[in-house]
Amino acid sequence: MNNTNKPINGNDLIDLGYPENEILGIALKINKKRTGFTKIEMLNKYAQVLSSPQDFIEDKLFKTLAEAFVNGVHLPNIDENIIPLNENPKDFEVYGAEKIEDGALEQMKVAMQLPITIGGALMPDAHQGYGLPIGGVLATKNAIIPYGVGVDIGCRMALSIFDLPASHYLEHHDVLKDILMKNTKFGAGHGFHGQYKSEHKVLDDNKFETNSFIKNLKDKAWSQLGTSGGGNHFVEFGLMEFKEDDAKLNIKKGTYLALLTHSGSRGFGATIAGHYTKIAKDICKLPYKAKNLAYLDLNSEEGQEYWIAMNLAGEYASACHEVIHQKITNALGAEVLGKIENHHNFAWKEIYNNEEVIVHRKGATPASKDVMGIIPGSMTAPGFLVRGKGEENAINSASHGAGRQMSRTQAIKSLSQNKINDYLNDFGITLIGGGKDEAPMAYKDIHAVMDAQQELVDVVATFTPKMVRMADDGSKED
Repeated sequence: MNNTNKPINGNDLIDLGYPENEILGIALKINKKRTGFTKIEMLNKYAQVLSSPQDFIEDKLFKTLAEAFVNGVHLPNIDENIIPLNENPKDFEVYGAEKIEDGALEQMKVAMQLPITIGGALMPDAHQGYGLPIGGVLATKNAIIPYGVGVDIGCRMALSIFDLPASHYLEHHDVLKDILMKNTKFGAGHGFHGQYKSEHKVLDDNKFETNSFIKNLKDKAWSQLGTSGGGNHFVEFGLMEFKEDDAKLNIKKGTYLALLTHSGSRGFGATIAGHYTKIAKDICKLPYKAKNLAYLDLNSEEGQEYWIAMNLAGEYASACHEVIHQKITNALGAEVLGKIENHHNFAWKEIYNNEEVIVHRKGATPASKDVMGIIPGSMTAPGFLVRGKGEENAINSASHGAGRQMSRTQAIKSLSQNKINDYLNDFGITLIGGGKDEAPMAYKDIHAVMDAQQELVDVVATFTPKMVRMADDGSKED
């Protein structure tokens, strides 16, 4: 990308003399609206507003920023309750550093400055998110960060390998498409109603009785049980190739029809995330650059509430996959040779450097010794069934996918639908739904990502997508 057209970030404004507080957020929002200005021209305007805000009070584009300066938003916050950051943080491991954007690295550096941080690592699919970067792993002492877990709590991959040969796909293509259409539902806010709602033991979990807030979400959870949301969530048929026998899974060498799903805790988890992030921000006052990393002490009532709610959301996400896989398995009339599931956007109690810590994996796969994981590529790139090596420098983690190399907005604006369609046809992909923001070219090269984490996981088998269903309503939930 031409440097003159690259997006302006917080560091660019800090270099101009902007303070690290709310004024940065106001300024960056304005940058999203710019039309016709190059990066250099825009930075010149920002410098002028900084030195003479009163001259821009009537300016259509910069009025909001100018008013903020005039009203003193840029002045230092003298709140004595602000928790100071550690000015000498520990280093963290970065895997595949040459492909990771500066924004993700900066977010991870801030996370390492928290007074509760024990260790961290950045996975090779990492990109910028809210709070902890996606692909960020953070170990903390007796504290949990709602935005370190993420909005889609317990989002996961689930894989069913069937006793059906690869030839079954082409021979029954239309039948498989009908099965996907009849047994899946996508889109933010969408759910099942009446006789179409599914039953599952998770709905009887007494954690739903934790408090009135959680209890009031149960009906939404029931309606969305067995659905997949929007954004990068999918249900897909593909071909699973084992190049040799795997004794631990008891699966022989060969290529099998398989079902792979990716989704999380739906509106239930998102509502929990928003609620407890707000509580954390009210309790835990951090400097501006770290405000989305507000944390809850696990010994506090609020920390315990969130811990219980997070675990319930994770169990609910797993139940959603179980419902989908059971429906499709029944429709296929097939036997499942193996089922593997792993999740991200979660926090675990683990031992790290001989002490118990809370490990946040926001868009990162658990990869302790011999732990199974699934790392997808894109709808045209292979995914990998992996076995963890238990690398402590990575805090027993690996990537959760290829990772984005284009933002959703950039993909929508720059990619041609006809070219995307031609690309999918070249790979023999049947796509049901999906938007330009999920195009294969919006993602990093999965092979480069896997090369960067050879010391973290061993590849057991390869999954080649063939028929993919995604949301077609433009919803961004993921």
